[in-house]
Amino acid sequence: MKVLLLSLLFINIIVFILAGYDKNQARKNKRRIPENTLFFFEAIGGTIGLLLAMLFFKHKTSKTSFIVKFSLIFFIQAVLIYLYLTNKI
Repeated sequence: MKVLLLSLLFINIIVFILAGYDKNQARKNKRRIPENTLFFFEAIGGTIGLLLAMLFFKHKTSKTSFIVKFSLIFFIQAVLIYLYLTNKI
């Protein structure tokens, strides 16, 4: 359990840094981090880190397609956690 929590912490820190870097690159009109990379890190447990980065850096908050995809991944994770906790999977 300790290894899982440390892994999730690490993933959330990485996605937070990536989103901050992407925002910085966006301001400079330079090469950006692909959205799929951010979504991959969200999907493997970085939802909190990406959400905090979105709020902290005000990054991708006005892009509807990004918000929809973020929300979909979050919803799927919530359903899976619920099913796991209720012993349905």
